[in-house]
Amino acid sequence: MAVQSRTQQRKRRQQRARTRLHGTASRPRLAVFRSNKFLYAQLIDDDARKTIVSASTQQKDLSTQLENRTATVAAAELLGKTIAERGKAAGVAQVCFDRGGYRYHGRVKALASAAREAGLEF
Repeated sequence: MAVQSRTQQRKRRQQRARTRLHGTASRPRLAVFRSNKFLYAQLIDDDARKTIVSASTQQKDLSTQLENRTATVAAAELLGKTIAERGKAAGVAQVCFDRGGYRYHGRVKALASAAREAGLEF
């Protein structure tokens, strides 16, 4: 068996988790993606294959608040708060959390905690 890169390993973990996670209109999936520069979060209805709400630290309103430090734990907290506010405005109260194959630690944990504190239920 060949050695896999970190990205390939993360993709395999992500696919294993996606077999158990399924978002609906009443309880969408909160999907998280992180790159080296930015963080992204989406509320996804898997039945309709639609993104209900999305937020990113790449967006101008968030990146100016963060003074272009867009991939930090503080950025993840702001992103979690923002996605929760936008989700509540769209009528979403409960979500299932999809960490995207990343460890529940650091930026991913900060995003989830901030979203919980802002009113989303997981």
